[in-house]
Amino acid sequence: MAKAVRTVGKRKKKMNARRATMVGITFVVLVLFVSMLVLTSSLHKKVEADALKKAAIEQQILDEQARTGEIEDLEDYMKSDEYIEQVAKDKLGMVNDGEIIFKQTD
Repeated sequence: MAKAVRTVGKRKKKMNARRATMVGITFVVLVLFVSMLVLTSSLHKKVEADALKKAAIEQQILDEQARTGEIEDLEDYMKSDEYIEQVAKDKLGMVNDGEIIFKQTD
């Protein structure tokens, strides 16, 4: 009978050890799961922030492309005879043949 008691005692110890191991493993898995959830949440926030930055940069690119177009149009205008004539009239006071200048007196 002594052997039977020892065998039952050993079985209980093994079962308690297995339960403790399972509880430990479950705890570790839960900790890993929670940490993965936290990391996933922070990564989603970072992705959203990066998407906003990307949209802002794309808008800046579009604005700069429009500005570049305006500058190119201005450059073309400044190379034209019309611009040269306008500057000559405004800055140098020159006139075309047959034009009459009227000056306003105060």
